Amino acid sequence: MAIPYRSALIIGAGHGISASLTRNLRSEGLDVVIAARNVEKLKALSAETGTTALQVDAADADQVERLFNQTDAHIGAPEVVIYNASGRVRGPIAELAPADVRSAIAVSALGAFYTVQQATRRMLPASKGAILLTGATAGVKGFANSAPFAMGKFALRGLAQSAARELAPKGIHVAHVVVDGGVRSEARRDPDEAPDSTLDPDAVAQTYLDLLRQHRSAWSWEIEIRPWVEPF
Repeated sequence: MAIPYRSALIIGAGHGISASLTRNLRSEGLDVVIAARNVEKLKALSAETGTTALQVDAADADQVERLFNQTDAHIGAPEVVIYNASGRVRGPIAELAPADVRSAIAVSALGAFYTVQQATRRMLPASKGAILLTGATAGVKGFANSAPFAMGKFALRGLAQSAARELAPKGIHVAHVVVDGGVRSEARRDPDEAPDSTLDPDAVAQTYLDLLRQHRSAWSWEIEIRPWVEPF
């Protein structure tokens, strides 16, 4: 089944899941713009996939608006928007610097809101579009020494649920993907004695594409993905 969209914007692009998403969306024929704070790290992926790479600080509302305007100029209003950015700062609550906590939450939560807002403004006139938000285990249960990440991801999940209820009746599919497990990479390989104990980024990307193929009579607002050995 073909994906019923023609263009996509991925915010928080880089290696791993977002790189796999870029390749898979391009293979499905979608025009794609990828964006990150450090645009230099996107050069190889952009050249490989024929995508446009743009710079953005997702925690800055003006920069997010500028990114969408630039995307409009390159590929038209994106029909798919994927928010993959997050802020991480770890440490004991008593020792965390408030400025670091504010920055982390701004990326995970406020950046997602700015993105959903800009995407919605473009999708409403056509009554069509999909907004996918990358969540984490921390958005379901908080862990010790990771309070800012949990705060941001809990906010992201609330945004996704509210947006889905508001926008689904208007033709816009909003879905939250709980990535519950470590993602495989060159630096994080599965041990020989435990194959498939981490998430294959290509398999994760396939789940996102499956969401995009869902018929509107049976849309999912949230889906969890985890390796077969990952505890609940």
